[in-house]
Amino acid sequence: EGILEPLTFPELEAESPNTPSLLQHPSDELLVCLFCSESVPLLQRDTLFRHLLLDHKLVIADVKLIANLPYMVYWKGRLLEQPVTDFCSVIKTNSTGPVKQEDYFVLCDVLPEDRILRERLQQERLEEVLEQQQKERDDCCFHRLCLFCSEEFTGNASLLNHMARDHSFSIGLPDNIVYCNEFLDTLQCKLDLQCLYCEKMFRDKTTLKDHMRKKAHRRINANNHEYDRFYVINYLQELGKTWEDVQSEDDQDLIDDEDDWSDWQAHPLSAVCLFCDHQSETMDQIYTHMKLKFYQQVKLVNFIRRHIHQGCCYGCQEKFDSRADMLNHIVSEGHVMKLPQMSTWDQPYYFPTYENDALLCTLSDSNEGEGDDMCPSEDIPVIAEDISNLRVLKPNSFLNQP
Repeated sequence: EGILEPLTFPELEAESPNTPSLLQHPSDELLVCLFCSESVPLLQRDTLFRHLLLDHKLVIADVKLIANLPYMVYWKGRLLEQPVTDFCSVIKTNSTGPVKQEDYFVLCDVLPEDRILRERLQQERLEEVLEQQQKERDDCCFHRLCLFCSEEFTGNASLLNHMARDHSFSIGLPDNIVYCNEFLDTLQCKLDLQCLYCEKMFRDKTTLKDHMRKKAHRRINANNHEYDRFYVINYLQELGKTWEDVQSEDDQDLIDDEDDWSDWQAHPLSAVCLFCDHQSETMDQIYTHMKLKFYQQVKLVNFIRRHIHQGCCYGCQEKFDSRADMLNHIVSEGHVMKLPQMSTWDQPYYFPTYENDALLCTLSDSNEGEGDDMCPSEDIPVIAEDISNLRVLKPNSFLNQP
């Protein structure tokens, strides 16, 4: 009953050192040069493209948007049949003086044959990804521990929703994720010593955990393209454009068409009181009706959080041996929105049950600047405590120290 400070989530048990990581994927497939026998692993494809540029004067346009391996195999065969000038645009360097002018070749989707190949490979890759995603949805054998606690889940949707809800760590909706197991393996491997957001390294896991908690770094770095392959949206792009390009065009279309919606009249949404059937069109009105000041909102949130943590139904005060039984009870008995009398929860529930509770940060201070029972105005004097009866101290008291 006496919780005097915010709770912290338990440490995740150490994983086996043989846990696979994304660095071991996608296997030992090799990319072969279009003109010679030079080859590199698929993950080192930039090395091969540099080789093509420096040694063979060939540039492949928008190469990061191509399913690389089949594309390279196709064009290697075609360049054995016909000269490169039959397929590529030729660009001459602007060299002057003694420097010799050179020809560079550009292979791009201006060539109809190349465009058809890119579209076909993109469609095949999308179908493969969607098929993989469906398999993961139907996989009943998925069992995995949460990255932040020791709770185990069946089904990746349950795990991802749990991390977002209970740990404020969201990597996206389950329907947006593919190759989920590999994604979680990657995050698990990094979480040993590396922050997922700022990607700084730390000397031990405890220091890392304190850093992510205090800095609110409970998300991944969106600029790290290592994660791109785990999001379905990266496979839905228009040929020659990234999903950011397509989204920017859509946003611009919305701005351009703004005048077309000037006569739109939306039906107002109504907020329902927590204690009766009264409805209001704005949150300020509903707070006024419920007479819930800012600190009362804080109390209500902390009251419910505390009872859920202690395995107690906040509606009827019945206690349970497990969290699952308690949650089932709340749903089955219809106690989700059943709150006790205000006098029960309008107590000094000022301290959060969990650190960095994002829900508390979203509360609206509708009485800001007005003052209330917790925010005395500046003209109210503060009287110091009388300590005259504390002059006789024990010899070893810290109050005797300078």
